[in-house]
Amino acid sequence: MTIISSAAAGGTSSVTAAASDTLFADYNMFLELLTTQMTNQDPLDPMDTSEYTQQLVQYSQVEQSIQQTGALQDILSQLASQDLASASNFIGRTARFDSAVAGLGDAPAQWSYYANGTPASLTATISDSSGNVVQTLTLEPGQQGTYAWDGTMANGATAPSGAYSFAVSAVDASGEALDVTINSMAKVTDVVSTGSDIMLGVNGIRMSVSGLVAVSDGTDQGS
Repeated sequence: MTIISSAAAGGTSSVTAAASDTLFADYNMFLELLTTQMTNQDPLDPMDTSEYTQQLVQYSQVEQSIQQTGALQDILSQLASQDLASASNFIGRTARFDSAVAGLGDAPAQWSYYANGTPASLTATISDSSGNVVQTLTLEPGQQGTYAWDGTMANGATAPSGAYSFAVSAVDASGEALDVTINSMAKVTDVVSTGSDIMLGVNGIRMSVSGLVAVSDGTDQGS
């Protein structure tokens, strides 16, 4: 089981601390100048207090804003940790994503497909991350099904590990094209937080948990 958290929260806290340090340094400098000015002012013509009172109010408002930002960041960090802990329950289970992209790694790349209608023919293409078609194949006609690709390309060579896309062209008996929904499937091996998103490690690639549409017990690779 692998769970990785991002250092983004710590980095953001450092930025907040730096902002506070800068503010307090400026504030202390302002007080020193104000004290010097008040000490050396003409008793018969004292300085106008409205200006420095306004500046004190502005410093106070900025300080409150920094404190509120820090509190909000703490809350977001806690929520991210909770999301990460919750997502760790997916490890070892088979996840299905609303995506045509699947990983080819220790296991075959796997997809499920569903045609909106009754197809008379189904043709599938598999493309690499650069969009190059590496395999074209004919699927058994049917409204839905699954396909597992072991990496064998059209030229007989074995494709390297990585991300591959699956596309299906479906035509009914009258020659009309049908819409096809494609999902990728793989077993979850680790969970990673990027600071803004939770990513699931699946067969050598990472997929956002926001694209998750189904989870099974890890033994069912079907649709």
